[in-house]
Amino acid sequence: MGAGRSAIADLIDGAIAGAVATWVMGRVTTYLYEHESTAVREREDEARSGKTAYAVAAEKAARLAGTELSEEERDKYGSTIHWALGISAGALYSVLRPRLRSAELAHGLAFGTAFWLLMDEGAVYALKLTPGPTAFPWQTHARGLAGHLTFGAVADATLHALQPAA
Repeated sequence: MGAGRSAIADLIDGAIAGAVATWVMGRVTTYLYEHESTAVREREDEARSGKTAYAVAAEKAARLAGTELSEEERDKYGSTIHWALGISAGALYSVLRPRLRSAELAHGLAFGTAFWLLMDEGAVYALKLTPGPTAFPWQTHARGLAGHLTFGAVADATLHALQPAA
């Protein structure tokens, strides 16, 4: 927290930074995905059965609630989960940043790398939202890392703009 700033203000700034970073990350990863070879895209799509980890999470949550989702609902709720996670990550970064100098290391790149390792390379597999990492081509992992590095850098830049004196 910056001097005289409340934790609530930092969380709000972080949520804004997380939303901006999620949007930019989506543009970067979509661009990279669209410029991969057809064979790489097909291998990835086959590994994840054409569903994102977020869509699978939405399906699992619906099953726990005793309901099933249409394909449209699955994608809508999956997108909601994706945005909620990005906004929450931005809020977390905003809180960690002034308290742990390592959180701001390299202007958000360390946070982005840690988030990629935790989520893309760990949690989605541990929660059985995707098959294991070896099911995907290296380009999938590289694109995920590039996306999360983008997320960290954009979140940090947004926080610097929102909190210039912090």
